[in-house]
Amino acid sequence: MFNSRQYRSATLFLTLLLLGWASVGTRAAGLNLPELGDASSAIVSPQQEYQLGQSWLRAYRSRVPVSSDPLLHSYIEDLLATLARSSQLKDQRLDLVVVENPTMNAFAVPGGVIGVHTGLFLFAETEAQLASVLAHELAHLSQRHFARGVEKRQQNSIPTMAALLASLVLAATAGGDAGMAAMTVTQAAALDAQLRFSRQNEQEADRIGMLTMVEAGKDPYAVPAMFERMLQSTRYTRKPPEFLLTHPITESRIADSLNRAQKYPRQQYADNLDFHLMRARIHLKHDQTVQDSVKRFAEELRGESLSHDASRYGLTLALTKSNQTERARETLAPLLRDYPDKPAFVIAQADIEAAAGNLEQALAIIKAGLQQQPQLHAYNVRYAELLMEAGRYALAEEVLLKHVRRVPKNDYVWYLLAEVHGLAGNILGVHEARAEYYLLNGVFDKAQQQLQNALKLTAGNYQKTAILQEKLKQVTKMQQERDL
Repeated sequence: MFNSRQYRSATLFLTLLLLGWASVGTRAAGLNLPELGDASSAIVSPQQEYQLGQSWLRAYRSRVPVSSDPLLHSYIEDLLATLARSSQLKDQRLDLVVVENPTMNAFAVPGGVIGVHTGLFLFAETEAQLASVLAHELAHLSQRHFARGVEKRQQNSIPTMAALLASLVLAATAGGDAGMAAMTVTQAAALDAQLRFSRQNEQEADRIGMLTMVEAGKDPYAVPAMFERMLQSTRYTRKPPEFLLTHPITESRIADSLNRAQKYPRQQYADNLDFHLMRARIHLKHDQTVQDSVKRFAEELRGESLSHDASRYGLTLALTKSNQTERARETLAPLLRDYPDKPAFVIAQADIEAAAGNLEQALAIIKAGLQQQPQLHAYNVRYAELLMEAGRYALAEEVLLKHVRRVPKNDYVWYLLAEVHGLAGNILGVHEARAEYYLLNGVFDKAQQQLQNALKLTAGNYQKTAILQEKLKQVTKMQQERDL
């Protein structure tokens, strides 16, 4: 739970970060030539946006419960990449943060940061509906709506914007009424001062987001359908979802999106099973008890379901979690028969064997999957976790060292690497991996401490010492820039 002291701390930090926005905007006006036709680059350059986005991400990730689910991360990253390729976004370096929160919310931060609450999957009924929200957020980034509003923010918005961002942190951490109340209090003033996206920005993001959907081969009619679901969610409660506090949905906005969609012929679009599988994983995460999940998915299998395959998958996960491994095997069997190479089902099979105490069999299952898809994030992470559980630390180190080069900004992989280095007795490796983990989470003092500890162990190794010293300088500089 986020207490008042933590909230004040978050507010102070975000105020300082936003003051950095103001100062960097002033510097940009004097030092950077704008892109032709892009007046916002004269205020904040795209590279400065990227750097600020990275600073924001480090601060945010250290203050909210984020998901490390490799299947979920890979699914959303792949969907974002598909949409980005069809968007007007020039810089397609995107960083995803998945917040473990049952509320419906998604957001974009300058510099290519996309945030998704797991609760968004509970509201969307198809991949296209989820994609419509992500395409809208990508449109905010491609049109640089934040940079275009910086000048006005410099004049009168620092305290209010800081309160909004701090309340976002509070809502994501507390997951309840406190954060929502904080956002509600500041929202009216923010809208009046045009500190969030203006109505014109929202209309532009709606229009460009739908173009992105069409270019990506997604159903444009999913846009008004998702808007309608959002609006329905407010009809029986006085507390609207967080997404609607920053992206107000009205009947006219739904009508506008439907009118735009009607420019395209209606046709059948194949839904993606993986969306429904991720939805099942999230239901399992947010259900009160595993028994609730078993009941939920069993009832779906017997009756109506958006995807019976996903309901079967969810039941398999719930049964595995409740140590009903034999029943889990029987439940999963039809899915393995129909989709023998689907990673979600392969990992589910391995998890059943691990839960039953058959670690070697579980490892063999994931190893076979890795031979087919050696770079798959979910296989590499699960294989390393199982190797650690089996006490095969040297091989786990080898797997993670190779994989962390593919995903150097994934803090969970660095966390695992630090753990396995410790289990393997590689103390220097522990300090290096922990430094990277703390750096990604914006905990600069602990990152510095880990690097200093590492330096004590590299006497005589001039190359390693030079690398660590350079890294320490970078971390110190980042901390100083944050504290300006």
